[in-house]
Amino acid sequence: MSSMNFASARMDHQATFGLDPARRDAAVEIAAAMRAKGQRVWCVPFARNASGIELRGNARTWWGQAEGSYLRRHSPAPGAVMVFKGTKSMPMGHVAVVSKIVDSRKVLVDHANWKRNQVSLGMEVIDVSAKNDWSEVRVRSSSAAYGRNYPVYGFIQNINRG
Repeated sequence: MSSMNFASARMDHQATFGLDPARRDAAVEIAAAMRAKGQRVWCVPFARNASGIELRGNARTWWGQAEGSYLRRHSPAPGAVMVFKGTKSMPMGHVAVVSKIVDSRKVLVDHANWKRNQVSLGMEVIDVSAKNDWSEVRVRSSSAAYGRNYPVYGFIQNINRG
């Protein structure tokens, strides 16, 4: 994989429901190869490679960009991308791929750069929104505790809209 980068790893195939383990594994391998070369691993290329959602730009722009091209929803689904809004502490936003639904208020996500320059697989995220609509979440960044509250736009799902 010495010459592989995010752009060359694009996998063209029909959009499908759910998490694609082979796509996720390839995204992890690409990120590992980049780190080995001293390159930075970001959430956006990782989410694009892991989900097949072909959006570009800062994570906070994905929700708007997805309109009309991808299914946008306010409940999680395996393989969907959770889109975090930009905040003072996270101005570019963040994206993470839902890997598993644990229950109505807890999911596991795979994402990059939550912990600087690392890929995190199966990280817990809980819905802490007052209306149980996933508009605000907390991420379990350590084994001991969940972090602060983060606003979320929703989830983008890669399905064939045509």
